[in-house]
Amino acid sequence: MKTYPVERIRNVAVVGHGGVGKTSLVEALLFCAGATERMGRVDDGTATTDFDPEEVRRKITINAATAPLEWRDHKVNLIDTPGYPDFVGEAYAALRVADAALFVVDALSGVQVQTEKLWKVADQQGLPRLVVVNRLDRENAQFARAVESLQARFGAHVVPLQVPLGSETALRGVVDLVSVRAFTYEGGRAREAELPEDAREEALSWREKLLEQAAESDDALLEKYLEQGELSEDELRRGLRAGVASGRVVPVLCGVATQGLGAQGVLDAVVDLVPSPADRPAEVSVDGQTLRPDPSGPLAALVFKTMADPYVGRLSYFRVYSGTLRSDSQVYNANKERAERVGQLYLLRGKQQIPVSEVPAGDLGAVAKLSETQTNDTLCSKDHPVRLRPVEFPRPAIAMTVEPKSKQDEDKLGQALARLAEEDPTLHVEHDPESKKTILSGLGESHLEIVADRLRRKFHVEVQLGQPHVPYRETIRRKATAEGRYVKQTGGRGQYGVCTIEIEPLPRGAGYEFVDRIFGGAIPQQFRPSVDKGVRKAMEEGVLAGYPVVDVRVTLVDGKTHPVDSSDIAFQIAGSLAFKKAAEQAGVALLEPIMNVSVTVPDDLVGDVIGDLNGKRGRIQGMEPNGDGTTTVRAQVPMAEMLRYASDLRSITGGRGFFEMSFSHYEEVPSHIAQKVVEEAAHRRQAAESH
Repeated sequence: MKTYPVERIRNVAVVGHGGVGKTSLVEALLFCAGATERMGRVDDGTATTDFDPEEVRRKITINAATAPLEWRDHKVNLIDTPGYPDFVGEAYAALRVADAALFVVDALSGVQVQTEKLWKVADQQGLPRLVVVNRLDRENAQFARAVESLQARFGAHVVPLQVPLGSETALRGVVDLVSVRAFTYEGGRAREAELPEDAREEALSWREKLLEQAAESDDALLEKYLEQGELSEDELRRGLRAGVASGRVVPVLCGVATQGLGAQGVLDAVVDLVPSPADRPAEVSVDGQTLRPDPSGPLAALVFKTMADPYVGRLSYFRVYSGTLRSDSQVYNANKERAERVGQLYLLRGKQQIPVSEVPAGDLGAVAKLSETQTNDTLCSKDHPVRLRPVEFPRPAIAMTVEPKSKQDEDKLGQALARLAEEDPTLHVEHDPESKKTILSGLGESHLEIVADRLRRKFHVEVQLGQPHVPYRETIRRKATAEGRYVKQTGGRGQYGVCTIEIEPLPRGAGYEFVDRIFGGAIPQQFRPSVDKGVRKAMEEGVLAGYPVVDVRVTLVDGKTHPVDSSDIAFQIAGSLAFKKAAEQAGVALLEPIMNVSVTVPDDLVGDVIGDLNGKRGRIQGMEPNGDGTTTVRAQVPMAEMLRYASDLRSITGGRGFFEMSFSHYEEVPSHIAQKVVEEAAHRRQAAESH
């Protein structure tokens, strides 16, 4: 594949709801352009961009994949993305480096949840858009109804560029509204055909709406249209190109991806209407540097995806925003502040690697085996350091514990998880020091299940996923005093430590305070910190259910010592015993973490969400209408009730809601729930002791 000037490059992210045919459309476009010799099929596991074993097995897209092709002396970089919410981080990355978004919508279903969410992301990125209404050959598929769905959700500027010729199983091709010509498709190739008179009338009616939107994007065109009521084909195309670039026009095309129907029209629209990198606003770095897509400028390339390839090692996908990245060169990683040796560069078409000597500004490429570089790092020259704006990935929504099934797996698990977290920025890995378990956080249950599958398949590590540990705490209810006595007289030197302590509750969140109120030498100075140490150990172990004790003041008031047998360890044990006795007298309460929860849902689902949160012992703090048909509900909910909330919310809202959660404070657990927690803790202790 030859190197193209920046004006002839088009970078397009193919996005939309899961299961609408995005991968099939990319396959049809590759075949139409001659980039592949035959059309692969998702159902057969032969699609170019779905090559991961999990994608083949599940018949869904999990990873974003690039698919460059050549069309009318232009280079088009397609990025096929997942539509399922558990893998939406890949779509976020693709939209960050694309110059336009090609939305695929199902003719029967119309606008669905992920379409809405990703449309908002495209808004935030200021991206031009095209829409393909796919699967128009299905029974009851109506193009007009799909367009109405788009316009109702996104506005009247979403207008057809084509209309179908025929309908359902009698669909033969499309009518181009710019030229008012018909095209039929055979074997994915378009041929001009005679336009029936009844189809002409309908086409001219749709064309009026297209003319209005195109004219409004250019003052001179608007003036001519208002005076003459018509624009030439060239003027209409010029108006559409300006309208698409500014976001004032979103053209809608027709297709049946699995048959290749409409593929040529989509490629023509991408080349004619989508702006090149040179036509887009200049990239601005984190520190405010303006970067123009000049191949001879200073190098600036953003790594937007990392993937482990079984043959060449770690692959880094990048987009060059300025300068030219060359094979066998030295670059500087501005984020890590380290030099990197760049080996062979590739263009990636699915898993096919096409070696190239250089990747210029505006283009996408990949490089293997960078030692320091990860997703969101910027590659540049050391004498002109620059950091590009990173991809803003969605936050994890669900957490699970991950445990190895054997000791052998345990040794390999940490390194394997670190490798997977490098590939997937939406996957978070942390160690819970309290439960001594590893916690995996991701975007959904399917996401974490696939991580477990990859651990087994790529790293031969067998794991088990489970519910995460809730970090309960214990505290005392009132003041109490107790003596701790550790006296052992044996044949040789004995052990002697006696202390009296007072304990009292502190305000929630105050922590722990130790006060030395010994007068005289009842306990020598060197043993008083030992009492403190013993108390802390007892607090860590808990009294009621094995959870750490918090928000307590401990005052050392008296004690006894022995000139020979007293020791550090004796007073540690005495302090521990004294605390446990005093805590039992003071009464121990169980505390649970309370989370601040923000749930954003469509207005018509607010009542359902509030009802569910109330059922989870939540307290509603307020509601804020967002002005876009959604409302954000703010609440405080116990963490124990939120462990599976990602699945619950998806079920309640059909995937149309999302939430964020952060820690707020600790509160006492209601007695009937506390009893269950204490019983479960006792069972766990018994099970551990039996092992």
